[in-house]
Amino acid sequence: MLYYSRGSVDANLTKEELRTGLYEVLDKLGSRKKVIAVPPDITRFHSFAGPLTEYTWEYYKEKLTDILPAIGTHYPMTEKEIETMYGKTPKSLFRVHDWRTGLSTLGEVPSDYVKEISGNAVDYPIPIQVDKLLVEGDYDLILSIGQVVPHEVIGMANHNKNIFIGTGGSEGINKSHFLGAAYGMEKIMGRADTPVKRVLNYGSDHFANHLPIVYVLTVVGKDDKGNLAVKGLFAGDDIECFNLAAKLSLEVNFVMLDKPLKKVVVYLDPSEFKTTWLGNKSVYRTRMAIDDGGELLVLAPGLKNFGEDKGIDKLIRKYGYVNTPKILKLVKENEDLQNSLSAAAHLIHGSSEERFSITYCPGGITKEEMEGVNFNYAGLNQMIKKYDPEKLKDGINIMPDGEEIFYISNPALGLWAFKGRFV
Repeated sequence: MLYYSRGSVDANLTKEELRTGLYEVLDKLGSRKKVIAVPPDITRFHSFAGPLTEYTWEYYKEKLTDILPAIGTHYPMTEKEIETMYGKTPKSLFRVHDWRTGLSTLGEVPSDYVKEISGNAVDYPIPIQVDKLLVEGDYDLILSIGQVVPHEVIGMANHNKNIFIGTGGSEGINKSHFLGAAYGMEKIMGRADTPVKRVLNYGSDHFANHLPIVYVLTVVGKDDKGNLAVKGLFAGDDIECFNLAAKLSLEVNFVMLDKPLKKVVVYLDPSEFKTTWLGNKSVYRTRMAIDDGGELLVLAPGLKNFGEDKGIDKLIRKYGYVNTPKILKLVKENEDLQNSLSAAAHLIHGSSEERFSITYCPGGITKEEMEGVNFNYAGLNQMIKKYDPEKLKDGINIMPDGEEIFYISNPALGLWAFKGRFV
């Protein structure tokens, strides 16, 4: 059922309008005895899920007994991050998801179905798992909060991805990520109907009907002044709210270009991007836009690691970012990659497929480390002086020396593609 639908390309919903819209949804749901909220973590800070979670606590008070950030494979949130994102929401309500243990398996998507929808790209079953708290907590409402935006693994992020991946287990996360990578990012990004989404929808339809999940979804873009703006708010307990949000997100977050770009400069907010696991949004959100022989320059002052997990960080350092055929070969030959398919998928996501160069300007990673994973390195201070984020505007910029660049202030908010490359 669709409980709420409001949004347009020109909209700019205020926080008070978000509160009013959310409360309208919660009023429709009626009285609840025990509620858990499942928002994204700090890596989705700009989703406006933080204020929505705080409003949920203000509405339910003691009936909101738990908050489980959907961290997936990310590091647990710190107290400072919780306060920054969720405001006055009591820290005592927050729980930590462990994607390796403490799971409940709801069912398994059969291998023949996965093989069929992937066009024979992969052939294995995929378990549908969630944090056992969602199953054993005896909740009469699981409020899944998040942002719909183009995504490299599933096509359009959030909805049941927030539950099955964000609170999922290692096998499901690994296999779903590798499914998306093997199928091909260019055939996935910006699409609401993809093999990975079909797997999760299969899980919802066959295994999760007993869970009282309601989705609250935002679509976030920018206003005329370049400030973050909520363009839409949608809520429901089925696929309709997601489809409406995805349709609006394509209009808001997908930039289609008339010509390929020779040089792209991306800035990564240090409060959000501390690893290439997340920072490589600069790569895969732009790679359909960058010309053959072009250049991607990434200003990353907060970068200090490669993976959001120590094990995955080790694998990234071991194998580096190489093209898809090489990664597929490495997976066949190496047990550690076979046991961490999400890491293998990430290595594919971070590759330019040898079409263009990728240069990182990190704040906390050495030149040797960066070149060790097959990225180029440039000094942050020098590059940030030349390409000053305070002076650049999103889109085309002509530098004082006549150089033309395309600047992106936050790769998490969009997807960019040359019309001739979007297949």
